[in-house]
Formats: sequence, structure tokens, C-alpha cells
Amino acid sequence: MSDTGLTRARSAALACALAASLAAAPAMGKPPRAASAAAAAASAAPAAPHLVEDGHYRNIDGAVLHSPAHTDTGAMPAGASARCRDGSFSFSAHRRGTCSHHGGVARWL
Repeated sequence: MSDTGLTRARSAALACALAASLAAAPAMGKPPRAASAAAAAASAAPAAPHLVEDGHYRNIDGAVLHSPAHTDTGAMPAGASARCRDGSFSFSAHRRGTCSHHGGVARWL
């Protein structure tokens, strides 16, 4: 084989190796497909509900708790223990007196 033929063979082998490595590597500037799917799922998740009222009270144990409150979406907020009959959520640690100024307990959570 001549020097020109050897150079062409090396160039072809190098081009094949480069093409194979580019095909196996993720595209530059684009996240892997799994990461972009996770990001899309996170952005599609609904936002946590926000409490409309901001009152607090001290319970019999001395702990300061959030007073029963409605949420902006009507969804259950984190830490709620009961749904009151007026639609608000209670964060009471004890059953006695829960939702007492909100029509009573509609459902324990």
C-alpha cells in the first residue's frame, strides 16, 4: 500500500471513530432525555396551596399553631389535621375544640 493509501485508510478509520463517539455522546447544550423529562414533570406539578388567613393560637400544650385557614386552591395544605365544615383546614394537635368556631369537623385528615 502506498503512503497516500495509508493516509486515506487512517483518515477513514479516524472519521469512523469520531462519528461513533459523537453518536454515543449526548448532544452539546442539550440535557440528557431523562433529565429534561424530570424537569418537565417538576414544572408541571401543581404549586403547594397557600393559606389565605394568617392567624395563630397557643394550644393547651403551649405550642403555637396556625389557626384554621382556607387555601387559595382548596387543596389540603401540609400539616393539616382536619377539614372544617366551613371549608377551612385545622392544624390542631388535639381533637377537643378542633374547628370549634368553623362549624365543627367535617373530616379528619
